Amino acid sequence: MVDSTSSTPRLKRTQRSTLVLLVAAGTLNYFDRSALAIANPLIREELGLSIAQMGLLLSAFLWAYAFAQLPGGALVDRLGARRLLGGALAFWSIAQGAAGFVTNLWQFAIARAGLGLGEAPMFPCAASVTRKWYPIRNRALVTGTWNCVSTLGPTLAPPILTALMLAFGWRAMFVFLGGVGLVLAALWYALYRDPGEVDLTAQELAELGREETAKVEKPSFAEWRRLFAYRATWGLVLGYFGTIYMLWLFGTWLPGYLEIQRGLDVRMTGWVAAIPFGFGVFGSIGSGWLADRLLAAGHAPITVRKGTYISALIGMALFTLGAAYAASTFVAVACIAGALFCNGCCTSMNWSLIAEVAPPNRTASLGGITNFGGYIGGALAPITTGFIVQYTGSFAFALILAAVFAGLSALALFILVPDQPIAAAQE
Repeated sequence: MVDSTSSTPRLKRTQRSTLVLLVAAGTLNYFDRSALAIANPLIREELGLSIAQMGLLLSAFLWAYAFAQLPGGALVDRLGARRLLGGALAFWSIAQGAAGFVTNLWQFAIARAGLGLGEAPMFPCAASVTRKWYPIRNRALVTGTWNCVSTLGPTLAPPILTALMLAFGWRAMFVFLGGVGLVLAALWYALYRDPGEVDLTAQELAELGREETAKVEKPSFAEWRRLFAYRATWGLVLGYFGTIYMLWLFGTWLPGYLEIQRGLDVRMTGWVAAIPFGFGVFGSIGSGWLADRLLAAGHAPITVRKGTYISALIGMALFTLGAAYAASTFVAVACIAGALFCNGCCTSMNWSLIAEVAPPNRTASLGGITNFGGYIGGALAPITTGFIVQYTGSFAFALILAAVFAGLSALALFILVPDQPIAAAQE
């Protein structure tokens, strides 16, 4: 997975175990997010919710998650990934388990908001950890690997959680996921260390790179705020808006789309919904592999990542338009699979781009700001889709709108993100 031929055995073990923990935490992260969408019909029936109310409930997580990104990324840079991700994992798992005991819409919304607050530091932590523990030559593949959880989780979740839900009920499903998360939180805190907490040898320091292992100042509030002065920040924010809008349109409404628009039953939906997200896994890892190969061939890191990102956004828009006009279920699912393949490329390249653009002491801070912009889009997607479907009786216009956002995001990246990092010299 990672080319580390010049690394010491200890460094190789640390890098591999860190990547395994990030993938495990991220996969659970998306299992927890997906649970409500999978249980959508049963929860609507038991709690007496309309489709529009379900859209509001689906977005409760996303609003909390979006606004928690702004302090969350800065806290990662100040407190470190070990403490923050360990505590966040425990917090979001308690919120997930609590959802198994709710009795009305507002209790459920509070539990989902708690899940959003807890999950907020996950991806800024992963971006920060990647910059600290991996040399630049294979960061894109590493990022693509842990980032693939954004589609790996939704790929595995429908069949697994549907079976669990049908066997034990949707409430037991939420409680079980909460318990798994508490165990994983303890493992992360017990096993992970930042490079500064490890007595690295001269060879290991050289392998990681001087910039990543040098002691850097913790960012001040003024330095964090200064990130908003750069057009690169706004290009990343707008680029991720369309990316995450699309991801959460499908992440929250794909099972409902298959049932309402395509007439599939609950059991069939669990399997069919997994197929498109599986393509997203290949998009995330494949784009990381391609970016590292292009870097090895002599191309500039930021140029490679930005170009791949823009191309994937355009592809995502075209595939989604195809799904909007597809006459058959097979063609519609194939187009959605293509859109999610491109979406995996987009999310992978976004986090890879952040690691190269950000100043060394503000990787997680820039990641949090970017993720905030993305999840404003993500929070709007389920609400907008719910109201469109309720009042038009079709998902077609919702898909067309998502394709327009993807095209505008590609344009923002092209215009606003320069082919150079935000260096200290620029400040």
